[in-house]
Amino acid sequence: MTAKRLQNITESATLRISNLASELKSQGKDIISFSLGEPDFITPKHIIDAAKVSLDRGDTHYTPSPGIPELRRAIAEKLQKENNIEAKAGNIIVTPGAKQAIFEVMLSVLQEGDEAILFDPAWVSYDPCVKLAGAKTVWARTSKDNGFSPAKPGEYITKKTKLIVINSPCNPTGGVYGRETLKEIAELAIDNNIMVLSDEIYEKIIYDKKHISIGSFDGMQDLTITVNGFSKAYAMTGWRLGYVYAPKDIYEQMLKLHSHSVSQATSFVQYAGMAALQGDQKCIADMVAEFRRRRDLLVRGLNGLGIKCAMPDGAFYAFADVSEYGSGEKIAELLLNKAFVATTPGAAFGEAGNDFIRISYATSQERIKEALRRIETVLK
Repeated sequence: MTAKRLQNITESATLRISNLASELKSQGKDIISFSLGEPDFITPKHIIDAAKVSLDRGDTHYTPSPGIPELRRAIAEKLQKENNIEAKAGNIIVTPGAKQAIFEVMLSVLQEGDEAILFDPAWVSYDPCVKLAGAKTVWARTSKDNGFSPAKPGEYITKKTKLIVINSPCNPTGGVYGRETLKEIAELAIDNNIMVLSDEIYEKIIYDKKHISIGSFDGMQDLTITVNGFSKAYAMTGWRLGYVYAPKDIYEQMLKLHSHSVSQATSFVQYAGMAALQGDQKCIADMVAEFRRRRDLLVRGLNGLGIKCAMPDGAFYAFADVSEYGSGEKIAELLLNKAFVATTPGAAFGEAGNDFIRISYATSQERIKEALRRIETVLK
């Protein structure tokens, strides 16, 4: 009685681990959760205040499906100034989270027989979205030796390739693509007339490198779909607010799907998004500074335990090689059940992650220290 399109789709691994951790917590266990990609900071006050003002003003009704004009203009201005993308407000859709934007992109671009290239390891929801669109995922391996940047991506292109998905900074590896890597992908897209979906949700959480948007490259204006949102940079995960900037023909198809499904992003949340973009950005710098301290503490601690872990350049994930102790699946299960530390098996992000676990350091330094102590006790 169920649709075939969902039979080969598994639930989100990160949410599954989070649910298992919640079950143990309900049994009275002190769980340290490193599984969810969610900043543990409170949403900045000026953003919360803007939502309250919006509610008091009565902004509780329908808005235009692609979003309120003021927010779309603010997003276009942000893309122009910060990302060097010649964005137009009329090509922007405000969505209930960046994940919804990605889902709409996949269904608007891909169809039966198409192929989409994902760089392995890749965020857990890309592949299911490709499959739901009826297309096939082509996994392009990366290597920890070069920071998990794509190696020879042209080898994976066929006549069926319709889309290349990039995510920089990357979930789960924390890798950041440099200009040369992006240039190579851009040239392949132009030469083969392939669309590129650039997921830039972690662009603000970056340490010693610079974020570059592939949509800013010459010739990529009509071949790039840029997705971003407010969840990570402004600690607004529960607000569910994202956006997509797409070429006009793709924008029009996405808007059909958007209007017939979610209708719009929540009205008063859109006004909070305006406050986020136009308000003081020091809140981001403060969060990134703390993430850096946590990153350094965690990675030094893991390597001190004999767990090989490179220093991530962005996002708030450490992708740790646990092959000396077992597979990522085995170690994640061991840490959850014995150390009460919840991590995500690297295999959830693709075959290249089989020997890894993803650790989200979006938790306090005190809890990171305690987790390291527990991990040492279990593994040693």
